[in-house]
Amino acid sequence: MTRMNCDEFVETVTAYLESDLDGPELQRFLEHLDECDGCETYLDQIRETIDTLRRGPRPQLSQADRSALLAAFRTRPK
Repeated sequence: MTRMNCDEFVETVTAYLESDLDGPELQRFLEHLDECDGCETYLDQIRETIDTLRRGPRPQLSQADRSALLAAFRTRPK
């Protein structure tokens, strides 16, 4: 099994926080987290951001703004 690097860690943080990592991928993530202070700090910052956003007021979008945003995401280049 190859070691996870910081770029891979950042790419998998969301999956980790949503409990979507399992088996070898979860093991690689946790091993990297154990060894890398920078990624540990990054994960803590992401968790703090999520907690802060949950405590704040939810933005209210008009239906027109919501539709425009969804259309922009659907048509953006990949």
